[in-house]
Amino acid sequence: MPGPKDLDPSTSPRALLGAELRFAREKTGLTQDELGQPLFVSGSFIGQLESGTRRMHLEYARQIDQILGTEGFFSRNCVAAAKSKYPDHFAEAAEAEAVATTIRENAPLLIPGLLQTEAYARAMFRAGHPTAPEAVIDELVAARLERAQLVADPTTPMLWAVIDESVLRREVGGRAVMAEALAHVAALGSRHRVILQVLPFDAGAHMALEGSLKLMAFEGAPLLAYLQGLGTGRLEDDPATVAHYELTYDLVGASALSPKQSLALIESVAEDYAHEDQP
Repeated sequence: MPGPKDLDPSTSPRALLGAELRFAREKTGLTQDELGQPLFVSGSFIGQLESGTRRMHLEYARQIDQILGTEGFFSRNCVAAAKSKYPDHFAEAAEAEAVATTIRENAPLLIPGLLQTEAYARAMFRAGHPTAPEAVIDELVAARLERAQLVADPTTPMLWAVIDESVLRREVGGRAVMAEALAHVAALGSRHRVILQVLPFDAGAHMALEGSLKLMAFEGAPLLAYLQGLGTGRLEDDPATVAHYELTYDLVGASALSPKQSLALIESVAEDYAHEDQP
């Protein structure tokens, strides 16, 4: 497999660990597969650690220190690299998302986080944390908006979202919030920043009915799949498993409206929300 791209160690503790791991492994003459064997992980997983797309956990750091003779370097530093503003079940996925070159997402329940407005995100977090202090909600919203800055770049990452029609119809935060949220999504589609497809109600059953799916591609590292449920989430890197999820995404997209039809529908629903007197 191709080696990971060079990292700037000053960008984050995780990037530093990745760069140092690559240096230490190559210094000992081990391949990624050879280092992965005693850890009971794949060579692809080691490559993801080195490229910064996966987080190094303490159990692996301790074993890597022993294997590579790095005198506790990775054990000491992996704790700092693990700190995140995101929930534990999503933190690693958010870190991978930030360095992905392509993101494909099936969104059956909500507008994808990267496409949300502040008001929409605030309504979602308040619904999920009904008794939380306002300061807690503010922190969650700020982290969500910081993630959404990925789409501020005019070209990278390439983002492709398949959004269920129910997402358009569910009034999160009220009609005014939905009008703004869908207008924002439509604007991103109109500027060709995002590829949008809507999966209509009449598409019927499909392979991704049970939950959301995100596929992330990287330069010099294997594809990752992220699956999320209620308060849970996991990254998958097994090639056969990821290939199955790729097929799932492709079949869902094949059942969805074309990008042109989808954009027209999103704009139409946004206009309906903007006019309070319309049913």
